[in-house]
Amino acid sequence: MEVFQKEIKLSAKGRGFHLVTEEILSGFPEISNIESGMFQAFIKHTSAGLTINENADPTVRDDFESHINKMVPENQPYYRHTLEGSDDMPAHIKASLMGTSVQIPITNGKLNLGTWQGIYLCEHRNHGGTRKLVLTAFGVSRNR
Repeated sequence: MEVFQKEIKLSAKGRGFHLVTEEILSGFPEISNIESGMFQAFIKHTSAGLTINENADPTVRDDFESHINKMVPENQPYYRHTLEGSDDMPAHIKASLMGTSVQIPITNGKLNLGTWQGIYLCEHRNHGGTRKLVLTAFGVSRNR
């Protein structure tokens, strides 16, 4: 069994849902050493999340952003955690709804995603900055 783990920084992105599959893979080539196993990406932030969804049509990501903003609007009078701006508390709620990690099987040294699947960074702050991910891959080595 091989285990690889590293922390990477995703480039800063504006508010919205962004495909980051290739950015993750380029920062973690160790996945290619695993014949069969599991990959996990964990985001070390409370105002951004990770999810898996369609990687082909960018309107899907636009629709995600539109819908989640309707579900969790800014400037609600009952928000008390507002010190960092009107997007702060909604960003925390949205991040909890989306989740902090994704798990994907590794098969023959590659992420075993569906044809139309990609990893999204769900950036809920207007100016979130770089985001840190802890990436872990483990499984049976290709070099057995």
